[in-house]
Amino acid sequence: MKYPNFSEEKKLWQQGFKYVVGLDEAGRGPLAGPVIAAAVTVRNFKFSISNFQSILNDPIFKKIKDSKKLSAKKREQFYDIITTHPNIEWGIGIVSEKIIDEINILEATKMAMEISIKNLKPDFLILDGNFTLRQAQGEKNIPQKSIIAGDQKVISVSAASIIAKVTRDRIMDKYAKKYPQYKFDKHKGYGTELHFKMLKKFGACPIHRKSFHPVNEISQFF
Repeated sequence: MKYPNFSEEKKLWQQGFKYVVGLDEAGRGPLAGPVIAAAVTVRNFKFSISNFQSILNDPIFKKIKDSKKLSAKKREQFYDIITTHPNIEWGIGIVSEKIIDEINILEATKMAMEISIKNLKPDFLILDGNFTLRQAQGEKNIPQKSIIAGDQKVISVSAASIIAKVTRDRIMDKYAKKYPQYKFDKHKGYGTELHFKMLKKFGACPIHRKSFHPVNEISQFF
């Protein structure tokens, strides 16, 4: 199996970029709940070729992969390691379903990414997807690169995908207790058969994305 690696980060470090940040999101597709973005940068190098091998040999970077290809248990394990690792800095951006309804999911995803990097001071961004951030950090435009399936190829993006996914799952588990009839802990807000069944039975709740067609359509009957 092919795992994400440091190829992209290496190239950028060699070009003189010290704080290369990988970004990914969780929650663009669901019918309910927020969209979450995470940002990860691997730090504490002297940023020289001779130091790459010691980092690559670190156990955290072996067998890490896109969060969608990990079990919930594995994601939790990686999350705990990544978020406490001395060579990693990370950030989170959370944008609510209300803002998603106001500005659309793509713009909300970009907003979440911008929030996630606020305290990291990156000098280069690697984004999962096929879009870029217009104003990456206030008035400062940060060089950036978008990579399709970046979470399957780039270590920092893969790590960000895990943080974003675990963070969102935990939020949806809390909503499951607040709105137990929707069983958010089972589907995390995605459009599963169970979720549609609950929507048709109870209508939309406050965390449903009213601008999303299935929710909007079903809500007309309530």
